[in-house]
Amino acid sequence: MPDPDELVADALAAVRGTDVRQAERQLDRLMVGTGAADGTTAVDTALLRRLIRGVARLWPRGWQPADLDRLTTRRLGARSARLVRDALAAQRREQAGPVPAWWDEQLRELAAEVWWDDDRSVLAGWSAREGLDRVDALRTAVDTLVLVESLPPIAVLRPPPGTTGAAATGRPTGAARSGSGMLERVRALLAKAESTTFPAEAEALTAKAQELIARHSIDEALLAAGADRGDLPGGVRLGTDAPYAGAKALLVQEVAAANRCEAVWSDDLGFATVLGWPADLVAVELLYTSLLVQATAAMLRGRAERRPGAGRRTRVWDESFLNAFALRIGERLRATTDAADRAAAETAGPERLLPVLAARGAAVRERLDTLFPGVTRHRLSVRDAEGWSSGTSAADRASLDVGGGPPPRQVPGRPDPR
Repeated sequence: MPDPDELVADALAAVRGTDVRQAERQLDRLMVGTGAADGTTAVDTALLRRLIRGVARLWPRGWQPADLDRLTTRRLGARSARLVRDALAAQRREQAGPVPAWWDEQLRELAAEVWWDDDRSVLAGWSAREGLDRVDALRTAVDTLVLVESLPPIAVLRPPPGTTGAAATGRPTGAARSGSGMLERVRALLAKAESTTFPAEAEALTAKAQELIARHSIDEALLAAGADRGDLPGGVRLGTDAPYAGAKALLVQEVAAANRCEAVWSDDLGFATVLGWPADLVAVELLYTSLLVQATAAMLRGRAERRPGAGRRTRVWDESFLNAFALRIGERLRATTDAADRAAAETAGPERLLPVLAARGAAVRERLDTLFPGVTRHRLSVRDAEGWSSGTSAADRASLDVGGGPPPRQVPGRPDPR
């Protein structure tokens, strides 16, 4: 009588290979099960247990629940992602040692929770929810497990559950402690910017949000400088999925640079890693999410304004538009930050503020060198002059000067228009 763990192992090995017929034969063996009365249930349990072990092994390798969910959705689709969420919930139930608050927050955002009474019924319950017959459910589960077990190590941004420092990372960040009111104002401004149909109003609202963010960043820097704290810069990962992944990575880079952060793009994994101080990371995430919505809306408006007969190269035009938009917005966000720095230096004194900002910037760059020693720069080419011009204009219709009125990872660089 075959062992269920051996059946699962054989099926995984066959799927990883190149013999399609062998993979189907092993899937048939999973369908049959062990031959015992509860043989299929034993196979389901073995699949779930191996999936739980697989996700648990990812945490010391830098992965977080949100990362795993995003990549599973990207590679295999929402159905597999929902199976992974069930495995996340089951694995969380078994976690020993301290679990940071941000970890449980990610699980809540994913709605990863235990909905079953018996682990032996998880796969059957999941397949019923998805409307799958048994053979398709087994095929999906095996493909999901193959993906989970094949993921490479990535940068460890925060101590995972059960490790030294995990409990400490559960305390609120500086942004959450002292900037919740500011963040609500920023969110409100960005929501208005996303909803308006007037580009000038959208950019003015975004500029005001950046001004508030820059002032808060300076306040946080001065507050931290006056306290005896051993904090290190942290990091977040932002999705850069197709289409136009390179343009999205460039937008991350520009927003990060305007907010004293560094960004590294992992194209093969579909995300950019942003390194910086807590308040600045919150700002980058908020701005990137909003500006991506605004850029997409501006791109669609720009398409409608194109001259007749120019629609044969829509994809090339779109990409050039988004690249230009990202660069121009980045320039204006940095100008807003620079203006806030000058105003703060006049108030606090340059001899007090500038060394603090320089030290924080050096700490972020040191963190970058530690986590990504092999980083390379990537030049983005612009292949449509009309799209470039339209994207620049879309980002330049209103002044943002509100103060005066696995493969090598890449840091997106400035494109080379040609």
